[in-house]
Order: sequence, then structure tokens, then C-alpha cells
Amino acid sequence: ITDHGVMYGAIEFYKECISSGIKPIIGVEMYVAKRSHKDKEGKLDSEPFHLTVLAKNYQGYMNLMKLISIAHLEGFYYRPRVDKKLLKEFSEGLIALSGCPAGEFIRSLDEDRYDKTKDIATEYLEIFGEGNYFFEIQNHLYKEILKTSDLESPIKRDMENMEKIQDITWKAVKILSPMLGIPIVATNDYHYIKPEDAEAQDALICIQTGKFISDLDRLRMIDTPNLYLKSPDEMSQLFENIPESVPQSVKIAGKCNIEIPLGKPYFPIFNIPRERSPDEYLTNLCLEKFKGKFPEDDGKLLERLEYELSIIQKKGYSTYFLVVSDFVNWAHEHGIITNTRGSAAGSLVLYVLGVTNINPINYLLPFERFLNPQRPSLPDIDVDLADDKRDEVINYVMDLYGLDKVAHIVTFGTMMGRAAIRDIGRVLGMPYGDVDRIAKLIPPPHQGFHKSLDDAIKEVLELSDLYKNDPEVKRLLDLAKKVEGSVRHASVHAAGIVIAPEVLTNYTPLQLEANGDKVVTQYEMYSIEDVGLVKMDLLGIRNLSILGHASDIVKKERGIDIDLNNLPLDDPKSFEI
Repeated sequence: ITDHGVMYGAIEFYKECISSGIKPIIGVEMYVAKRSHKDKEGKLDSEPFHLTVLAKNYQGYMNLMKLISIAHLEGFYYRPRVDKKLLKEFSEGLIALSGCPAGEFIRSLDEDRYDKTKDIATEYLEIFGEGNYFFEIQNHLYKEILKTSDLESPIKRDMENMEKIQDITWKAVKILSPMLGIPIVATNDYHYIKPEDAEAQDALICIQTGKFISDLDRLRMIDTPNLYLKSPDEMSQLFENIPESVPQSVKIAGKCNIEIPLGKPYFPIFNIPRERSPDEYLTNLCLEKFKGKFPEDDGKLLERLEYELSIIQKKGYSTYFLVVSDFVNWAHEHGIITNTRGSAAGSLVLYVLGVTNINPINYLLPFERFLNPQRPSLPDIDVDLADDKRDEVINYVMDLYGLDKVAHIVTFGTMMGRAAIRDIGRVLGMPYGDVDRIAKLIPPPHQGFHKSLDDAIKEVLELSDLYKNDPEVKRLLDLAKKVEGSVRHASVHAAGIVIAPEVLTNYTPLQLEANGDKVVTQYEMYSIEDVGLVKMDLLGIRNLSILGHASDIVKKERGIDIDLNNLPLDDPKSFEI
């Protein structure tokens, strides 16, 4: 996996490969700045070179995360960029391929003179070390496409230019490889799995760039219909003139052996008084607060408290409870209204600590729905905060644990059936009214679940008839089915933040939110939990802000202090309303 400038899919990809008995090779197609990654002036810095970088081992994977994080947090200028100084600093455990036609190696090529190209190749060889830098060649059959296709003039011109670059590259590497001792590897620039997916990929590019499929002057995928995942036999045929380049990819694969530890939680480092373990500190804190809340307990509540503490300690979650109770109590001390949703309300420990505000015993709420010995994952303590004060709590957490250890979590918006139809209809140039009518035939989500387009076509009679009898509608729906479920954009999770025990880039690559300054993980919440980071849910709720403002108004106008945690539950006027 070598996405452009990001590692969004790395963990999901890694898990799928491992479960299928396939060796995962994790990399990034990096953007390398022409000067320093901090230089941000005009065209010179807005068009960086491409470089294919792969992780050989866990150290290489860690360095990939650090490089990509720096590229986004410091080097972003149109693209997330690194520079050669950074590549040198974080080169351990990495393999580099010279890159596609947008790479510095190919960009420097002249038809007959190789002085500059030789210097560039030598520089990258010094950065990554002997055996870790390779000349990359591709064969996308431009000659054959030009012979057999009747292409429009601007597309034909681009194709002829690409053919020329490919020929010059092959000629250069045949000369420079033995001269510099840099092996050649055959690669394929692939963007989809099967040949028949080319049109759908082309449509997806149009959706992302706001173009029509009919536009000629744009990034096009349909004119080079061989950007699919090729078989070993196909690759051997494409590179029969440089046969040693094909098995070279297997040699590179043999050097790449990543094992990413997954599933073990890493809790933030909570400041506990000396000579106490988190278990001891949590127990003492609970017993201390318990006496204040239940001075006349006959022993039954204490028994329940000790039972809950025993399970929390057995699961190793004491630090998690301490961290959450700390920022919730800080919020209370600063007049910020909080609430806790869901099964956490069944915990007497959380009630005693002040995280929840109702006694679970009074409402017969079971602790086991929240946490029990068989539960394989961390329980969720979903904390609601007055939305106008949420940032204050997050800033407190950042100040306490360090800016380099706290971040928001990324989330991805995906293209569901109706949206896929509308987007495909737009790039095909179909009339909006026709597309809207077809999109509205797709049943709306039921309880949060979307019906797939395949199912909708089978079940909705009018849609099925259109699909069978109208070729234009069939093309629309076939393309929509292929892009359905594709990720459309990245944004910030409404509630989730992570707090790490060490710098976050030891666990996840980072970036900034679009058009903002929040630091965001590149792994979404499930991958975040896979790599061991503990997600904290702090959701801003407007109703809590309204309650707070209403209480302030009553105090100002009537001189009455309202305790929101002790409102009467039998007030007749409330029931009348």
C-alpha cells in the first residue's frame, strides 16, 4: 500500500493481509520538496517530486509515521512534503524506489546526458544506503494505445509525451544501473484491481476534481486502461527486455518484514503520588469519596464498590478510570456541566468518583453491561460536555499530558447509494432532474443502515425496470455501484480524542484538520484502538449549554442557585408541561 502522502489505510490493510496469509508491505508515495520542506513560495515549492518509500521493518514503519506527520504538520504546501534532510534523518528501516514520472530521478533525465541524473541517484543511494535504493521502471504500453485508439489531440499529445519519458527512462537505467550498482525493479502504477474498473476510477477522479467525464483537459484514467493489478505472467511479458527487473520485486518483498503489535492498550501516564500503583490509588480515592456519599451504608454498597474495583483492577483499567475522573472533576470545578451516557451509568465506581451523576443502585442499573470479566475491549465512558466549554476541557487535557501526546481522531465520510448516483450523474453530464428522480428511488437508511444499490435494484420494481430497459440508467447505476462505499473526505470525529503515554507518532501518523489547526490522527477510531491508543469520548452537547445558561439566568433574575444534579423528579408543573 503506497497512498499519496498519507497512511490512512495502513492498519486496516495490515490486518486484512495477515488474516489472509499475505505479507503486508506498507509504504507511502511521498512528496519530496525541491528545497526545504519549510519553504513555501510559489510554483517552485508547490510541485514536489514523488518518491516511493517502503518500510522494511517496525523501525521503518515508525519512521514512515514520523515523516508523514512532519510532512503534514510542518511541510504542508499544496501537498504534505518532506525534504532530503528529513529522509536522511529517518532513513533507518526504509527502502526507496526512484518513483514514477513525477519522481526527481525521471524529471532530471535528458535524452543523452546523465550527469545530473547520476548525481541525484547517488544522493538517494547515500540517503538510504546500499541495497535500499532501486531504479523503478514501468511499462504502460503507450505505443500500443496510440496505435489502436483514436484519441483526441490533447490526450494524444500527453500520451506521446509519456511514451517518450518511458523510453528515455528505460535507456537511462540500463546504463546507470551497472555503473552505480543500483538494481532495477519493474513496477506498475495501479489504481484499481481489475481492467473493467478503469471507467469507475475515472469517474471517481472526476468527482474529486469537479470535472466531467467528457472533459479532455484533466487527469484521466480511462485512456490508459492498464493501471490494474497485474499477474506475474503479465509483468514478465511487459518487461521481457529487462527480465531481471521482475523478480527484483520479490527480493524487495523479502526484505520487508513488519510486525505491528496490535490489541494491547497503552494508557496515558497519570500522575500518581509516589509509592502507589494505579490500583491502590483508585481504591483509596473511591473509599475516601464513598464515605462522603454514603455515610450510613450497611455494607451492601461497599460490597458492590469492591466487586467493581476487583474487575477494573483484574482487567488493568485503573489508569483509564483515573484519567476520565480527573478531567470530569476539573470540568465540574470550573463550572462546566457534564453528563455521562450509556452503560457507564451502571458503575458505582464512576458515581463515587463524580463521573456519573445518578446512583445506579437506585435504578437497578447493572455494572456488567458496562464491564465484565469476559468483555474483550475497553468499556466506553461517553462524556457529554456543554458544547461552549468543550474546548476548555480538551485544552486542560493537552496542558496536562503534553501537546505531542493528545490529538483528535480522524473520521471518513463514505459515498452511500444516493450520493453515488448523484455524483456519477453529475460527472456524466446527465440532467439533474432525471438523476434526482432515480436517486430518490433508493430507500432511505433504516436505523442507520443503508441498503446497497444491488439490493435496491432487486427490490424496487421501478428502479429494476429502468435498469433493465434504459441503457443510460444502467450505465449510471453500474458506475454508482462501483464507487459506492468509497471514502469521499476526511474530517474530525465529533467526540473522540486520544491521549498517548509517549509521543503520538510512535502509534499513528498525524495531520491537521482541513482548514483548521486541530491535530488529527490519520488512523480512524477502530485502527486507533487496534494500535493500542485509548479513545476518550468528549462530546459537545448544546442542551447542556442551554441548561447552564438557564441556570445562570435564574440566579441573576431570581437569586436562586439551581443544583442540576438534584432536581426533584416529582415536580407537578414539569409534568404538566
